[in-house]
Amino acid sequence: MTTAEKTGIHIPEVLLPGKGIDLHKWAVIACDQFTSEPEYWDRVEATVGEAPSTYHLILPEAWLNRPERHERIAYAQSHMQQYLDSDIFETHHGFVLVERTVGESIQTGLIVALDLEKYDYNRGSKSLVRATEGTILDRLPPRMQVRRGAPLELPHILVLYDDPHRTVLTPILEQKENLPLAYDFDLMEGSGHICGHYIEDPAMLNQAIENIAALISPEAYREKYGEIEDAATAPLLFAVGDGNHSLATAKAIWEELKPTVVSDHPARYALVELVNLHDPSLKFEPIHRVMFGVGESFHEELLAAYAPDYKLSTASTFDKMKHAVLDDSKPAQRVGIITPDQYQVLEFTKPHTNLSVGTLQEFLDKYVKSHDEVEIDYVHGDDVLDKLSKQEGNMGFYLPPITKDNFFKSVILDGALPRKTFSMGHAHDKRFYLEARRIL
Repeated sequence: MTTAEKTGIHIPEVLLPGKGIDLHKWAVIACDQFTSEPEYWDRVEATVGEAPSTYHLILPEAWLNRPERHERIAYAQSHMQQYLDSDIFETHHGFVLVERTVGESIQTGLIVALDLEKYDYNRGSKSLVRATEGTILDRLPPRMQVRRGAPLELPHILVLYDDPHRTVLTPILEQKENLPLAYDFDLMEGSGHICGHYIEDPAMLNQAIENIAALISPEAYREKYGEIEDAATAPLLFAVGDGNHSLATAKAIWEELKPTVVSDHPARYALVELVNLHDPSLKFEPIHRVMFGVGESFHEELLAAYAPDYKLSTASTFDKMKHAVLDDSKPAQRVGIITPDQYQVLEFTKPHTNLSVGTLQEFLDKYVKSHDEVEIDYVHGDDVLDKLSKQEGNMGFYLPPITKDNFFKSVILDGALPRKTFSMGHAHDKRFYLEARRIL
């Protein structure tokens, strides 16, 4: 087995529009963004018009409930074939080095193909490529309708790898000026600038793959995660950061096809962008919880669920509660509790999982399931959390952000993280469709 096969990396045939195609119109944002803002997609449609564009090749999820959804899927697939037949694409064998402005930073990634045989999105998976959050199976069928029978795939999937010493990208970036330019333009709707370079030299490709493989050597694994069970036989190399349901869709379609096609069929692979977990552009923001319609007994039941393994203290203000939760000088799992009349800090002295969000979510999920009158919402931002939690009948939970040093270890130890554990960037910062690959 080659190193590439061991890592699940496949060197793809990347398709990009040739000369004469306006890339500003060609590239559009991931279909699962702005789902509650159809006016965003109306502006995209007006910008693109009839020009060649990935907009004509996707189903924006803002349209999932429209009656013309099936017609749109057929329209997208027919345009894929039309673009192939009209030879607008140029083919490049290799990776693509991608640099894109995200906020005040530059996000750097590698476009590669991953072997779906190395990916399992089920909770408790020990595969080389794993989901970071639970996969909602009900979300797969409409996505499968789009991919089933489609001649092309266009990725918006970001897959993370844990490279604190930046061993993978540093040698490539040192040679960037010698790499052929793939694209260099501004993305639409204020989403920043993107620049790509082809990596086609066999020696450079092989070196990148070797450097990725070294991330799960016994020494590197032990340095990052300590002594982990199954480290030698079932290491985690890639964790899906964005687009897990799209990757799960590709996996599901491959499982459909697998009994009837050759083993190296192109649908066995999925085009993704690999991004180092330690890229300065990646900022993990916590997602807090608000419980609506809880009774007076909720607080007592919460504490009883963790008794006697907890400590409870009060705080006079939101900021003091937040400071206590985030206090790194006293390592422990803590969450903030906000009620209409007080702030508290709950510390788990014998936590059940590697993250405070996981330890808390166990109770919240069970409670909501057994109390039909109670609802849970997931919110961003301190002000929103404080305002909602102070309303009569509500209770909020302030959660600390997941740290980069703890991210992979938590997936290794606990499996897929609880739903809405973290947010990775704002809508405008999400990946755009740009590169394509044949899957038929």
